[in-house]
Amino acid sequence: MRFWEHYINISPESRDKFILTIAILLILILSRILISRTITRYVTEARREYRYRRILVYTFTMLLILLIGPVWIRDVQSVSTFLGLASAGLAIAMHDTIANVTGWLFIVWRKPFKVGDRIQIGETAGDVIDIRLFQFSLVEIGNWVDADQSTGRIVHVPNSKVLREPLSNYHIGFAYIWNEIPVLITFESDWQKAKTILTEISRDSVEHLSEGAREQIRKAAEKFLIFYGTLTPIVYTSVKESGVLLTIRYFVDPRQRRSSEQHVWEAILRAFSKEPDISLAYPTTRFYKHPEPPSCRT
Repeated sequence: MRFWEHYINISPESRDKFILTIAILLILILSRILISRTITRYVTEARREYRYRRILVYTFTMLLILLIGPVWIRDVQSVSTFLGLASAGLAIAMHDTIANVTGWLFIVWRKPFKVGDRIQIGETAGDVIDIRLFQFSLVEIGNWVDADQSTGRIVHVPNSKVLREPLSNYHIGFAYIWNEIPVLITFESDWQKAKTILTEISRDSVEHLSEGAREQIRKAAEKFLIFYGTLTPIVYTSVKESGVLLTIRYFVDPRQRRSSEQHVWEAILRAFSKEPDISLAYPTTRFYKHPEPPSCRT
């Protein structure tokens, strides 16, 4: 006992608190390791394992506060006085921290997204891979990569942004988005034949991708005001400066957007190559030479 008093210079009461704190920490750490190993051994699904690990972290953090807090804090009146004096300073100094915790509570309570969802918040878009007390993490999509493909970067976003920035969820409501493929052909092309070909291609290539969308929309309509009259692929016609624009519009899973476009475009290129009266439009320059008047001829 003299060791604690003479070398570490703490009172017997503080020594007992310190020993009890170490004991609680060791018990909690060992318990967490055992439970974590049990989860790894018996839970094979990655999503369930992640969810159980998150619950484990939150539970042991709460137990740590509840068990160690009373060891060091005995006088409730002095604690309330201290908190009253420190609250104003903490509110200013920890503004961002409090905002992030509030954002986390909003995410847990309202569930604007969950792990696995594809979202866009502000200018950042990606697939949610982790949600923590102060921030959530995304595997970034888009940016310099086309068609919402992954860039490979992990972006950490403060939870407070869910309270300040517009949030779009690709999966809330139903797991489909509208995608459009613009096909520009020349004015000299037979646009009616081209439209018929594109309609057939869209029905053969992408119509199956929207299977189940009607049922999902029906379920989503119970919570949101969502209504679509047409779910099958459709081709729209419009005129641009350099040709006739035929736009294929269809439902697709967000993660199948690029592969579906590739499949459709390959079918279009094969079909148009067989039609001499259909040509894709591209920037061209035409010259017109005015005939010379008779007086200038020799």
